[in-house]
Amino acid sequence: MTRPNPRRSAYEILLRVERDRAFAEPLIDRELARGGLCGPDRGLLTELVYGVLRRQGSLDHLVDTFSATKSGKLERSVLLILRLGLYQLFHLDRIPVSAAVNESVNLAKEVAPRAAGLINAVLRRADREREAVVWPDPGRDPVGYLALRHSHPRWIVEGWLDQLGFAEAELLARAMAEPAPLTVRVNTLRSNRDELRALFREGGVASEPTPYSPDGLRILSRTAVTLLPGFGEGLFTVQDEASQLASRFLAPSPGDRVLDVCAAPGGKTTHLAQLMENRGEILAGDVSEKKLRRIGESVARLGATIVRTAPLDASSPAALADHGPFDRILVDAPCSGLGVLRRNPEGKWWKEPGDLARIVATQRAILDAVAPRLVPGGVILYSTCSTTLAENEGVVEDFLSRCDDFVLEDLNAFFPELAELFTVRGFFRSWPHRHGMDGFFAARLRKR
Repeated sequence: MTRPNPRRSAYEILLRVERDRAFAEPLIDRELARGGLCGPDRGLLTELVYGVLRRQGSLDHLVDTFSATKSGKLERSVLLILRLGLYQLFHLDRIPVSAAVNESVNLAKEVAPRAAGLINAVLRRADREREAVVWPDPGRDPVGYLALRHSHPRWIVEGWLDQLGFAEAELLARAMAEPAPLTVRVNTLRSNRDELRALFREGGVASEPTPYSPDGLRILSRTAVTLLPGFGEGLFTVQDEASQLASRFLAPSPGDRVLDVCAAPGGKTTHLAQLMENRGEILAGDVSEKKLRRIGESVARLGATIVRTAPLDASSPAALADHGPFDRILVDAPCSGLGVLRRNPEGKWWKEPGDLARIVATQRAILDAVAPRLVPGGVILYSTCSTTLAENEGVVEDFLSRCDDFVLEDLNAFFPELAELFTVRGFFRSWPHRHGMDGFFAARLRKR
């Protein structure tokens, strides 16, 4: 092609994601940074990549409906082109059918020329017979219906059905297949929410206050984060509302010594510094040196001067032996990430139910390792961005059963204005379909 083409770029990125298990976001950022795509083509690239990843399961069902060769038998290049074409036909009203079909055929002529005729035939049939698509019956096969209709792995849907029942599980499945909101947290070390919103308004950026976090703004305009007014001055950072609340639940005071053991990329770390008014000390640890550099960049941009970083294996008591004691400890534990599938949709196709046992073992090890580093009367805030019971209530209950010097604190008692976000036992549980934020869990544990 003589000029950069968003469909070809999307194909190349999706190929990397599927072949190499590469994450989409850095690949998209790299492609956009080259500057070849301009105007609407930049938005189309992002829409195509994330849209296909979110809808992959339902798109493959469409392939199976309209193609004589089923999705599992097609060459990878052909399947990716069909997914791209079908996504445009069924989910992008602003793309004319002729453009969706013709551009897909042109792409096939470049990367899979022998399949150009097949792709043309499948897409044209899909357009003619789109009303003939049959989904599993929700009454007879609720798992199959939710998995295919809303494009999620069956085992994930099964967990949602067990926890929520069919009606709510469908609302959640639908929400998890849609784009996530863009939410930022004002840096109160340098501004406040009203001032930042006014600055956005002056720059032509629409926003609204988050309903639960007093520090959040939801961006309503389609704007690159780095181009938002105040980004370079460190007036805000991107952070989902649920993540903002987790830092508040730890409730550090100015002058405290705080440990953040799984700190990357630094959103909660810098929020803790705000809550502490830049007084005290925060040790931010992570096993990855690359991630520690990212934390350092965020700390510098936002002016969180009380933060120092260190390489730490949070699951190793020996790695923590020379640190502490601490008044507060944040354990934002590594998890399955099932609460943020709409932000990282490629991940849901890589995960397996067997992964949970390994993840839970790590989470338990981290809690065991950090507990001795806490002062008597101090608080641990355990949080994940997962929806599973095993990684959340299960881990906390196991810890409390083995560590009788810790007690569970009811978050209702400390934050009664947020009661709708808490369970009867005082855990924090947010859901995208209920609260408009990521799926999150948090428990507050106090040392006797």
